[in-house]
Amino acid sequence: MYIIILGCGRVGSELAKILSQEGHNVVIIDKNADSFSRLGGTFNGMTLTGNGFDPELLQRAGIEKAEVFCALTNGDNTNIMAAQVAKKMFKVPKVITRVYDPKRASIYKALGLDVISGTVLFASMIRDKIIESRFSSYLIETGELGVMELDIDDKFKGKKIEEVNIPGELLITTVIKKKQTFIPIADTVLDKGDKVVAVVKTASLAKIRKLFGIDKG
Repeated sequence: MYIIILGCGRVGSELAKILSQEGHNVVIIDKNADSFSRLGGTFNGMTLTGNGFDPELLQRAGIEKAEVFCALTNGDNTNIMAAQVAKKMFKVPKVITRVYDPKRASIYKALGLDVISGTVLFASMIRDKIIESRFSSYLIETGELGVMELDIDDKFKGKKIEEVNIPGELLITTVIKKKQTFIPIADTVLDKGDKVVAVVKTASLAKIRKLFGIDKG
């Protein structure tokens, strides 16, 4: 994929390195040339210094062929302006915008942008560690569903996935055994000591806890 990243801070630089190592074509833009030192010596993409919402600079970055544009600077205003230019002017198919102010997230979503609020994400992760250590709602962007890790004990030993799933309330998506982790099929048999990761309906959380004999924390 051809990906343009605006902002070579901690998040932007790490994302650029990961994508570059995976073989994607990456261009990263930052107004401070010194920021590119975070990329290290193995980054093989392109770096450009300048204003991330300058159409001429974006054209130099190859935005006409970009499949993804990520606005990841430390400034919400810069991110929203750059994202709007990428989406509205250059019609980039996927535009991802980082925001710090949670109040702005819904506004940006209304503009058709794919928004990630680090503030909300981090707060939700801490909340889950405090209140529901096994249950994480932040992985799915809705309050109606969450992801939960469950231990398989004698009660479920020898049962098939289809026997454990509860339609509309619990769907096992991953099985973790001692030597392998995989996506199960309906007749996958569970063993004592296995762990499973399931999508859980938030309203059924108490029911699932009771079924699997786990405490709230």
